[in-house]
Amino acid sequence: MTPIAITGYNWSWTSFLMAVWCPKTLPAVQCQSNRVALRSSRSRREAYAVLTLDEAVVQLDDRSSAKRRAAAKRLRRLAVTTAGPSLLEALRREVLDQRTWETQYQMVMALGACDHRPAVPFLSDLAQRPLDATMVYVALGDSIVRLRGAEEGISVPVRWCLDSGTPMLADGALRAVAMLRAVPEPETVDYILDFLAPLQPHDGLRFWAAAAAAGWPGERVRAFLERCVAGPRTDVADAAATSLEGKYQTHRPL
Repeated sequence: MTPIAITGYNWSWTSFLMAVWCPKTLPAVQCQSNRVALRSSRSRREAYAVLTLDEAVVQLDDRSSAKRRAAAKRLRRLAVTTAGPSLLEALRREVLDQRTWETQYQMVMALGACDHRPAVPFLSDLAQRPLDATMVYVALGDSIVRLRGAEEGISVPVRWCLDSGTPMLADGALRAVAMLRAVPEPETVDYILDFLAPLQPHDGLRFWAAAAAAGWPGERVRAFLERCVAGPRTDVADAAATSLEGKYQTHRPL
């Protein structure tokens, strides 16, 4: 740790922060709380340290959910197909505890990034289960579209997700379409627009469709984007305005 030179003393970053963050005027309990917060922050940094492929695979079995999540995020970034079987086995264990939904989310996303197509049956089954953490459905919709789309075309998994009756699954599917910059067949574009048409003006499900539509042709698509621009949600309006110019925005989903 690099020392800091201050008025003749060499301070570590931690010592310096504690001196600033825990002045003598603070109660001892508050100082102790601040020290715990610093240690917790350090632990999170260590959990997210850059891992090799082999280290990340091993860390999927760690007792700490934060470290398993960090491993999944690393494998998602590496996007190496050989990590798929280990990720799938780790996810099978992880879903037994719904408290670790953030870790489950990253494992599901990593399976899509690693193109592990044998995971489709399990992901499809999981997508039909009742889940307390609806963000997991978003990851499932995203990865199912990526994995099934590679063999079946984008339209089949997108329609499957839209027909599921689970809004967040549909949201994930549309997010994948946007991130892949895919152009579905005209019938599927109409299917998507029909799905979105009955929604209330403030419904965020329009966002990813608006972001994806930059490459979709047709007057109906243009009318949809113009309605989004005039709508009450600024995020949807911004995405639609960019798509009307034929441009894609850069997104970095969780």
